[in-house]
Amino acid sequence: MKIATICGMGFGTSMMLKLFIEDVFKAKGITGHQVIPWDLGTFKGQQVDLVVAPTDMKSHLKGSETKVVYIKNLVDKQEIEEKIVAAIKELESK
Repeated sequence: MKIATICGMGFGTSMMLKLFIEDVFKAKGITGHQVIPWDLGTFKGQQVDLVVAPTDMKSHLKGSETKVVYIKNLVDKQEIEEKIVAAIKELESK
């Protein structure tokens, strides 16, 4: 599964989300997923299975055909873990 982490510039927030998601995967023994940090401009037109973004990106990702997980508290690893694991399970069950 290809997962994009998105933020305005593609450096800080998207990279932090990538690292947190990879930590979750490692702790849970989840393998086979690629996590790519992108800025909003680079993301548009890319093919991914899941998008992870801060809630302030909602208006920019509105109408996306790709499943989007919005993170409210970017330093809350529990929120990130719960939302990402649930989204992956949902996508894998389809």
